[in-house]
Amino acid sequence: MTIKNDQDFKQALSGLSIVEQRKLAAQFIESVEKLNDDPLIERALKTAKVESSDNEIEDVYRQVKSLAVKTYTSCGDETDWSSQAAHFVVTATKACLTPLPHLGNKNNLAWKCAMQTRMARNCEMIEADSDVVDNEAQKQYLIANDFLATSAETK
Repeated sequence: MTIKNDQDFKQALSGLSIVEQRKLAAQFIESVEKLNDDPLIERALKTAKVESSDNEIEDVYRQVKSLAVKTYTSCGDETDWSSQAAHFVVTATKACLTPLPHLGNKNNLAWKCAMQTRMARNCEMIEADSDVVDNEAQKQYLIANDFLATSAETK
């Protein structure tokens, strides 16, 4: 299956295990990581990329959740779009590391992460007042296609 749109994308993501979703979500975050310079993001990505213990995931998740509260900004005429982008990187990271007990019946954490990273990229474009569209969705389709192909080869 080649992902060409969000419907294909969401379906492909929902077919992954939670561990696979975390690994893929970490790649989505890496695409926008430069929009947030907090060292916790890098640590969180390292945790997501390997099969970490539930305790490790919970520990980093709590730290990222706290950072999300600190970075929260409100939208409006005076919005600092760079800060807003940084916040969305944090919320993407939080989605990526959501522990199993916190997922409930909505277990597509890679999808949630992808949407947050798209928001981060949109904020960056607004801040730059750019008319050049940096299509994060298309990047994500490519990342997911590569991930799925690599996963299929290793199975």
